[in-house]
Amino acid sequence: MDMVDPARTALTDAFGRRISYLRISVTDRCDLRCRYCMAERMQFLPKNQVLTLEEIALLADLFISRGVRRIRLTGGEPLVRRDIVDLVHRIGRHLGGGLDEVTLTTNGTRLAQHAQALTDAGVRRINVSLDSRDPDRFADVTRGGDVRAVIDGLDAARAAGLSVKINMVALRGVNEDEILPMLHWCDRQGFDLTLIETMPLGETGEDRTDHYLPLTQVAESIRRHHALSPVAHRTGGPARYHAVQGLKVRLGLITPLTHNFCSDCNRMRMTCEGKIFMCLGHEDHVDLKTALREGGLAAVEPLIDRALRLKPARHDFRIGPGVSAAVQRHMSVTGG
Repeated sequence: MDMVDPARTALTDAFGRRISYLRISVTDRCDLRCRYCMAERMQFLPKNQVLTLEEIALLADLFISRGVRRIRLTGGEPLVRRDIVDLVHRIGRHLGGGLDEVTLTTNGTRLAQHAQALTDAGVRRINVSLDSRDPDRFADVTRGGDVRAVIDGLDAARAAGLSVKINMVALRGVNEDEILPMLHWCDRQGFDLTLIETMPLGETGEDRTDHYLPLTQVAESIRRHHALSPVAHRTGGPARYHAVQGLKVRLGLITPLTHNFCSDCNRMRMTCEGKIFMCLGHEDHVDLKTALREGGLAAVEPLIDRALRLKPARHDFRIGPGVSAAVQRHMSVTGG
């Protein structure tokens, strides 16, 4: 086999940012209907429009050969995809041979059934979305979800040796009173916590402006109880982490609206349709699925290079009166 020229293959965009992190949505389907994420009655993609697991694995192989060091599997809810653990095994075979880690973002409802298998496949840490531990509030935010299934999944994850980070979307008038208790609970459980500002993606039937809670305000509220100190810890994504005085938990903040983090973006996102969106906040994309099915991997590489050239400097997220969605696709389509 010919030697690969790293200078030729490296994924570097027009602004000199090195792309080393690929987020892959394996399905647009989810067993919850979170109010800030999707509409109550979603129209999901027909099966023939979704990449097969083999196609996802082939594309993952290509990205790893081009310098991707981290892969995160997302959805929708990735654990509703049949044979998802087989895909993790397939990608995980690159660990130690070009890939540093394969991780997963999940809502946790099916984690109890899959936690040990994920560990066996090479996953070492996961993100679990949990916006409330109150059963009634959780059911309301998720339009019918059962928080007990998530708690059971978290117990299984810990027993399987998985490192857990809780992702919590901060929502004014919904869960702001739970943020400090969630921080303390995560500390007791041995989890980290990342807070996220709501993002204007897709029409959900809800007014995001009413529930938008700037994390600058949240951080100030937390500082009344605990000093926060920035730390260098990074996990590949946009979160900026802080040590919390008196606690062991690390607090991450993802602030797409109050503090743009695009200058050092290292990410690309591939949807379950095989579309590469160059930015979460833009509609521009390239279609890898059609190229793969018509011309194989050789037809895909030029499209990846095109995506790199077209990747914008920053997103255009904004929120306010009359702005319900910056882009029309839902977060579940692109992958969280």
